[in-house]
Amino acid sequence: MFKQKEKKEENKSKNDKFHSKLIFGILAIILIAVFCIAMTPVTLQNDTFYTIKIGEQITKTGIDMQDHFSWHQDLAYTYPHWLYDLITYYIYAAFGMTGIYITTCILTVILGISLYIVNTKIAKNQLISFILTVIVIYILRGYIAARAQLATFILFVWIIYFIEMFLQNRKVRYAVGLILISTLIANLHVAVWPFIFVLFLPYIAEYLLAIIAEIAIYRKIQIAVLNFRIKLLTKRGKNVDKIEEKRKDIIAKNEKIKIKREENLKNPYKIKFHKNKNVKWLILVMIICAFTGLLTPLGDTPYTYLYKTMQGNTTQNINEHLPMTIVDETEALSAIVLILAILTFTKTKIKLSDLFMIGGLCYLMLASRRQITMFCIIGVLVVNKMICGLLELYTNNGLEKAFNIVTTKIGYVLMICIMLCLSYHFYEPKQDDAYIDESAYPVQACDYILENIDLGTAKFYNEYNYGSYMIYRGIPVFIDSRADLYAPEFSGKKDDIFMDFINTSSIGEFYEDTFEKYGITHVITYKNSKMNMIIKKTKDPNYKELYEDKYFTIYERLNV
Repeated sequence: MFKQKEKKEENKSKNDKFHSKLIFGILAIILIAVFCIAMTPVTLQNDTFYTIKIGEQITKTGIDMQDHFSWHQDLAYTYPHWLYDLITYYIYAAFGMTGIYITTCILTVILGISLYIVNTKIAKNQLISFILTVIVIYILRGYIAARAQLATFILFVWIIYFIEMFLQNRKVRYAVGLILISTLIANLHVAVWPFIFVLFLPYIAEYLLAIIAEIAIYRKIQIAVLNFRIKLLTKRGKNVDKIEEKRKDIIAKNEKIKIKREENLKNPYKIKFHKNKNVKWLILVMIICAFTGLLTPLGDTPYTYLYKTMQGNTTQNINEHLPMTIVDETEALSAIVLILAILTFTKTKIKLSDLFMIGGLCYLMLASRRQITMFCIIGVLVVNKMICGLLELYTNNGLEKAFNIVTTKIGYVLMICIMLCLSYHFYEPKQDDAYIDESAYPVQACDYILENIDLGTAKFYNEYNYGSYMIYRGIPVFIDSRADLYAPEFSGKKDDIFMDFINTSSIGEFYEDTFEKYGITHVITYKNSKMNMIIKKTKDPNYKELYEDKYFTIYERLNV
């Protein structure tokens, strides 16, 4: 009777825990969704404008590997995110700018929920996963936009999950998931496709180091040599007793070393070092993924795009590609300090593969500031495990106690109030924002151009940041934010249009020389640009002002 009562109480306790976890999980997902929507900007980013037009162009001419939006003749274009462009155009055609905004909200919500679910599955803690997910979405706020990268962020989160699960049980469905995701990324955003293989490397490196360690520690090469000598001398009828005795002695010592090493590996000082036999199969999956680059209409672009980009000058002149200035990135600096503090001043242990992962992500982030996105969405999984390990080590069931407090009625109310207040705080300043910022994009100036200037003969000089909006309005451009298109590595031209723009806009080169070189007939520029101030200050007679508003000025170049 006593045992039955004890069993009932145990079952009731399990049911209560399951019920609490279920309610917390549902509430966490809802609150994360609300927060993600609040963090999604209303105003569209410049890449979105050309994305719409390229998607529309694909419906007309297919993927012909040619540019249709610059007035430069016969520029080769690689369509690096053709599938995302096409999907975006269909959404725009059906629902307009509102449809794009709602889609961005949905993708951001999916990213937030994916981060929470994958963190919970890997770190086995809902509360810490919820807190870290909210922090990551906050840090990523500047990168949330209607761009292909938002879709690939989601896919990269699931890549880590599938790799971790595959290494645990080697189920085929996880391998298939990795192959499908690789194929999707190769079509959605080919520029980041090579990064998939970077994510495999920490696991493979740990496995290879484990093999090398075993070879060295257990003297496997020496044993193999002795086996060969025994076999060879036996055939010749010679005495092999001494060699055999030496071989047995090494094997006997290996057994003692193996027992001691297994004990040490169970409780290492700092780094957990494990030889996972499933990594052999993971390498095979990675090789198969390497062939998914062929499953695109882009030819060899998935294999050459990154190499060509690194060869050129675009990454040295675009802000998001430049090395990170660590003092300007408080969140990144805080994360690095936290990681180093946990590893240095506590007894918390870390898997070797996780150490490689977080170290590699730190390096990439410092080398290129845009990689802070990957440091956040991938690195948070490692940080989560470290924090959970720290709290388990230094608290008496601290995680469980904290979770029990949060899952009370008062805890739920506080959690809801805090998240709703945070969400409103971030949403309130932008609730009246327009989809198109007229201070950044020449809305009225383009109206004037379309009504008064013959686009068949005009060759506009424009600036990088709003060229995509001019494309959206149907005006051929000198340059836009598709930087690779204007670099000789991609365009197939001798002229480096991108660097000519950089030098001209910074007044490193006299603008008239550039305009003469390209036969410019009209100039549209920011009102406060260096070029406009020089033209106005010098009253350059070669430029006739046609239009001016609060933000932009249009000139006709007279001596063409």
